[in-house]
Amino acid sequence: MKRYPGGSIRSKEWRAFRASIIERAGNRCEGTPQFPHCRAVNGEPHPETGSRVVLTIAHMDHDETHMDPERCRALCQRCHLSWDAQHHARNAAATRRARLAVGDLFVEGRA
Repeated sequence: MKRYPGGSIRSKEWRAFRASIIERAGNRCEGTPQFPHCRAVNGEPHPETGSRVVLTIAHMDHDETHMDPERCRALCQRCHLSWDAQHHARNAAATRRARLAVGDLFVEGRA
């Protein structure tokens, strides 16, 4: 199964979907439970961090295989990274475990 509809974040399908979500959001962050009132404006300095806001599309269910507008939001970097933090930590831990398991195949005395 492809990670993103259309096969890539560069596909016509994904770009059209992204544009529709950002339009729905009024070119502003839609916020998360951690930051429900965030309405940082795309391309402007973030009111809390000062960094230039780049809106991205967050799959609120962490399932990147769909284009369901009810399950996606336009988020600024702060909101998106905060929302995905536990998901990223689980993925990183799984990657480390997998690397260790493969490494065990090449260690003498372990079988």
